[in-house]
Amino acid sequence: MSKRDYYEVLGVSKSASERDIKKAYKKLAMKYHPDRTSGDKALEEKFKEIQEAYEILTDERKRAAYDQYGHAGVDPNRGGGGYGGGADFGDIFGDVFGDIFGGGRGRQSRARQGADLRYNLEMTLEEAVRGKEVEIRVPTLVECEVCHGSGAKKGTSPTTCPTCKGNGQVQMRQGFFAVQQTCPTCSGKGKIVSDPCNSCRGQGRVEKTKTLSVKVPAGVDTGDRIRLTGEGEAGENGAPAGDLYVQVHVRDHDIFTRDGNNLYCEVPVGFTTAALGGEIEVPTLDGKVKLKITPETQTGKMFRMRGKGVKSVRSGAVGDLICKVVLETPVNLSSKQRELLEEFEATMKGSSEKHRPKEKGFFDGVKKFFDDLTN
Repeated sequence: MSKRDYYEVLGVSKSASERDIKKAYKKLAMKYHPDRTSGDKALEEKFKEIQEAYEILTDERKRAAYDQYGHAGVDPNRGGGGYGGGADFGDIFGDVFGDIFGGGRGRQSRARQGADLRYNLEMTLEEAVRGKEVEIRVPTLVECEVCHGSGAKKGTSPTTCPTCKGNGQVQMRQGFFAVQQTCPTCSGKGKIVSDPCNSCRGQGRVEKTKTLSVKVPAGVDTGDRIRLTGEGEAGENGAPAGDLYVQVHVRDHDIFTRDGNNLYCEVPVGFTTAALGGEIEVPTLDGKVKLKITPETQTGKMFRMRGKGVKSVRSGAVGDLICKVVLETPVNLSSKQRELLEEFEATMKGSSEKHRPKEKGFFDGVKKFFDDLTN
């Protein structure tokens, strides 16, 4: 099945900025993350598709290759290891036409760089905001310590393949046509290991789980990646290792919602405090602080506490904490409290327009709506 367009996967245009791509990814990642999809295999595949699209479109080099050549430009199976291994026009199209028509150039075998790896790191909001050093365990392929990646037994070395003379490919002529094929003797490596290493069985690489220490900088957010150069899979025949990308996912918080460098929270306020004004305590990531409520505050009003948000991992700028007032109606009233409220309500009669202007405006609008329907 052909792959979907990466821009379509994330729901962004081809001219989208990195910020727009990151924002779209974050929204989709929160929706389709495996922790929220209860083992649904179809949704897990969709999440993988979303992550793959994000990784390509947020890497300047890979995005340029994808924009120019499509999926062929970032095919991990073409040299260079991982996505976007430096493929050029000749690599993508020359292989096709060269294999069919001979091309006039023998493609030399080359050691393939190790694949890039991805590790999903879940963090709390507090950990992401403050930064943290974490240890992760990553299963991967590493260079065999016995043969140092050659695949040959200690004291021996690989020899040049006699069939392809080290090219890794052979030509078969059929009339006017010459067809290039992977060398059947060395499987395209150009070398033959006559006496394989007992440790890696001639592969040059062995499976191992590595323990790595990762310094997560303060201010990271869902979708951010930390690149550990050379910590991916070991390359073939001593080629360089790939990279490890630690993908950050910040879990939902019970109180705060994050948008960029700003934090948002809802603050319940009693109706007397909202009417008369006063001070209340509100939470921040650094502890409780006082928030002054102005008299006649309505539900939904936003109060901004500058510098109480998140410090940007890139610019160092600090965001704000935005507190949204939610008016709380008193419950479980005693008879005395109910009596006082009734007395208070009696004082409002005849002057509700003065004290509750929105109420009058709303009912005037409702009356006009039904009058228009009947006319």
